[in-house]
Amino acid sequence: MKLVKVCGMREATNIREVEQAGADWIGFIFYPESPRFVHEVPDYLPRKSKRVGVFVNAPKEKISETISLFGLDLVQLHGNESPEFCENIRRSGVKVIKSFRVGDEFKEEEVEPYHGKCDYFLFDTQTSLYGGSGEKFNWETLLNYRGNTFFLLSGGITPGDAEALKTFSYPKCIGVDINSKFEISPAVKDAKLVKQFIKVIKNPGNKIDNKTLLI
Repeated sequence: MKLVKVCGMREATNIREVEQAGADWIGFIFYPESPRFVHEVPDYLPRKSKRVGVFVNAPKEKISETISLFGLDLVQLHGNESPEFCENIRRSGVKVIKSFRVGDEFKEEEVEPYHGKCDYFLFDTQTSLYGGSGEKFNWETLLNYRGNTFFLLSGGITPGDAEALKTFSYPKCIGVDINSKFEISPAVKDAKLVKQFIKVIKNPGNKIDNKTLLI
């Protein structure tokens, strides 16, 4: 694993702490139904970590406005956005991540039309929600993924998954997306836990200190 995205950030001090903990990408959720909804620009935004804006079926105008306001590097589309819509957002000069919900079986036919229209995919757990369920899916289903688009693994990843993630090997998986299982409260992350998790999955010789596994 080379890349760690920490999603659902909102508080300035916590954003700075998570960036210093080593997060490669930091995600901001612009979906009003989410308890991690960002309704205003924080006093601090990442300077080293890439800024990712998460949207669910938002109009292009709103996404474009937010890209400019927050200086976003990537846009993550978590709704029912079409391949054409993804390509259109991509023309704004940002990279596009399209999220897909994975159930008991991996459905290649759902992702196939998006190849070449997005920069990355994100595979999350299939629930009635648009992500953020805190539930995990069977990672082995991704062995049926035949595409060439690189992806991030998401869905209920916990600090205790660090050891398993060190052995998770798939050539198109570039990293993980963590969120609720690292939280003290909605949108507030335990930066020490994030830091240790990152160290473990990026450095095979390290191990998780069980005393810190409070979640």
